[in-house]
Amino acid sequence: MRIGYFLSSEEYTPAELIEQAKGAERAGFSALWISDHYHPWVDAQGQSAFVWSAIGALSQACSLPITTAVTCPTVRIHPAVIAQAAATSAVLTGGKFRLGIGTGEALNEHIFGDAWPEADVRLEMLEEAVEIMRELWKGGTVSYRGKHYTVENARIYTLPEKPVEILMSGFGPKATSVAARIAEGYISTMPDGEMVQQFRNEGGGDRTCQAGFKAAFASSEEEGARIAYEKWPNAGVPGELSQVLPSPKHFEQASQLVTQDMIKEAFVCGNDPSAHLEMIDKYAQAGFDEVYVANTGPHFQGLFDLYAEHILPKHS
Repeated sequence: MRIGYFLSSEEYTPAELIEQAKGAERAGFSALWISDHYHPWVDAQGQSAFVWSAIGALSQACSLPITTAVTCPTVRIHPAVIAQAAATSAVLTGGKFRLGIGTGEALNEHIFGDAWPEADVRLEMLEEAVEIMRELWKGGTVSYRGKHYTVENARIYTLPEKPVEILMSGFGPKATSVAARIAEGYISTMPDGEMVQQFRNEGGGDRTCQAGFKAAFASSEEEGARIAYEKWPNAGVPGELSQVLPSPKHFEQASQLVTQDMIKEAFVCGNDPSAHLEMIDKYAQAGFDEVYVANTGPHFQGLFDLYAEHILPKHS
């Protein structure tokens, strides 16, 4: 299994993201994920840099492949603009950029006062957005009038040698079916073998399946759990709330129902390599090809050292 590192744009400054990318490469990680957010989930995370600027900097700071996990190309930014951003990112990385996409969250997408569509409409918009982006990546002049988007006389001049690969996140059967139909790969944050199998059975075949999980490296499991609870209490917010709550303050309110023990179950906390290996094995058993670990808190160098010594050699 390929093991990568997940850069959390919501928690770290751009300079820290670059520092972490360099550290991940030195430690032996094979690829990077980076989140694409307008807001953090809660104010305690405290950051949310523009991902396309960060990717430009990362392309010059390290040589690891980069996937956005994930970009929503439907409401906040028009898909024709995302198509240009992704193409430039692919050029800067020498073709080692993949566009991870999803239907997004109101947290990031409602900022212009647009209505937040229900899930089925969001999937419909995403499918149309993918159609537009792929047409633009062919290199010609594109005019398009669809149900949700209009493009007029648009052409992307700076293009990679090959079209950008699209991977799509899916957390339920409907989204996974769309991913199997329109994407070159599948993305999840859960070790759900049923979703992987559905993706492969419905057309995904042997395409790449990526997943990610969160860790909180610290001197003990309890200290890691404390850090995780302080920074990411939203990880325990259930169901579709993460897609419909509109602001960090609303996530903070919902997170009052989340306990530290609940977060401890969702994260790999502390410095025990066996706990990390056990989590990675869950994703391997579920059928994922790549798994990305995100650190939370200040001790990311400790996580890099742990993985370099105890984790990555077992998966090389």
